[in-house]
Amino acid sequence: MARDQIDMTPIESRDALVAWFAEGVKPKSDFRIGTEHEKFPFTVEGHRPIPYEGPRSIRALLEGMQHLLGWEPILENGNIIGMFDVTGGGAISLEPGGQFELSGAPVETVHHTCSELMSHLAQLREVARPLGIGFLGLGMTPNWTRADIPTMPKGRYRIMTAYMPKVGSLGLDMMYRTCTVQTNLDFSSEADMVRKLRVSLALQPVITAIFANSPFTEGKPNGFLSFRSEIWRDTDNARAGMLPWTFEPGMGFERWVDYALDVPMYFVKRGDRYIDVAGKSFRDLLAGKLDALPGERATISDWANHISTIFPEVRLKRYLEMRGADSGPWRRLPAFAAYWVGLLYDDDSLAAAWDLVKDWTAEERQALRDDVPKLGFKAELRGRTVLSLAKETLAIAERGLARRRRVNDWGHDEGWYLRSIQEFVARGVTPAEDLLEKYHGSWGGSVDPVFKDYAY
Repeated sequence: MARDQIDMTPIESRDALVAWFAEGVKPKSDFRIGTEHEKFPFTVEGHRPIPYEGPRSIRALLEGMQHLLGWEPILENGNIIGMFDVTGGGAISLEPGGQFELSGAPVETVHHTCSELMSHLAQLREVARPLGIGFLGLGMTPNWTRADIPTMPKGRYRIMTAYMPKVGSLGLDMMYRTCTVQTNLDFSSEADMVRKLRVSLALQPVITAIFANSPFTEGKPNGFLSFRSEIWRDTDNARAGMLPWTFEPGMGFERWVDYALDVPMYFVKRGDRYIDVAGKSFRDLLAGKLDALPGERATISDWANHISTIFPEVRLKRYLEMRGADSGPWRRLPAFAAYWVGLLYDDDSLAAAWDLVKDWTAEERQALRDDVPKLGFKAELRGRTVLSLAKETLAIAERGLARRRRVNDWGHDEGWYLRSIQEFVARGVTPAEDLLEKYHGSWGGSVDPVFKDYAY
């Protein structure tokens, strides 16, 4: 999750909220790629979760990374909870269960994304190895119970932890036991945003299948290929989902503002203090009628923080955020960015992808979303499998990346990074099915080898 925003400019009207999104519009020459990925830290000895405090801890890891990088620490009540590069680069933050997240810098090519990832993992290993800490790339913890997992000292997470069980049965699993990879991409106009949002929403279930990588819960197969994706179906449906209304006429920044205003708030931040307003209306804060803050008006910070607590399959901020994939081994992380860049940053590819999905109904899109966590590539839409959709969209993306002609020192364009997922699609199996085959075969019914075979 992004660090909390600090801009105490008062919001005078709903129009100011619309303008906030519109400020994300960029010329194509300024388009960038931002990649965020989470990973589970674990003790190399015993494969246990890492506490926040102590000699082998999240705090020690963060302090070591801060010393190594010289980035500005993010502190809450004297605890280091993250850091950021003041030169406009990336940030490191903590998810609720200690999942370690790199929010990458906005970069020009997928080659840069890969370089950033390699540097981050090398730096992380340098700090983590002496501490006896390893990192795992999966969509869900394979064997830890919720009770096993420590909490991080972040006020927003305390509020969310209390609220989640009121609105769904799996929200705490989402917070404490899942990891994802996300890619953030730009738009050149409101219409461009709408086209990209629709295409990427429709295709999130396809990418969920390609990256499905969470088949275990508490040491046993859970009956799903992406249980992380299934968890989102019962986390908090007021702030998650496939957003069928975005495909209706009149979609734009204004329509998103109205949606966001109706999503219940979690918190308002004043100074270092998180004020619990879970379930309350941002409209009341906008009108100065929020009972927890009588007479106080909403600020730009309040709006930016509220937008960061909305969790649909694709999220609009001042860019679009792709949210449909399980985390995985490092080779697959640049592939996630490459897939979406190839589809959305090339006009011909975007048009081809839109032609593919434009006639799908809201019911069909939702059925696909509901079926993929369990069925993966075998899920169907109009008699067509997700595997065939994966093949076609990968081909569209590959052509888009070839047309971008962003070549590295070895002469490879960005399509090079698709290889790690093309291999699964060519075999017709998801990464989760690979894991299950090992579990039932060479791993002898144990998930423990995953900590060696799939560690970064």
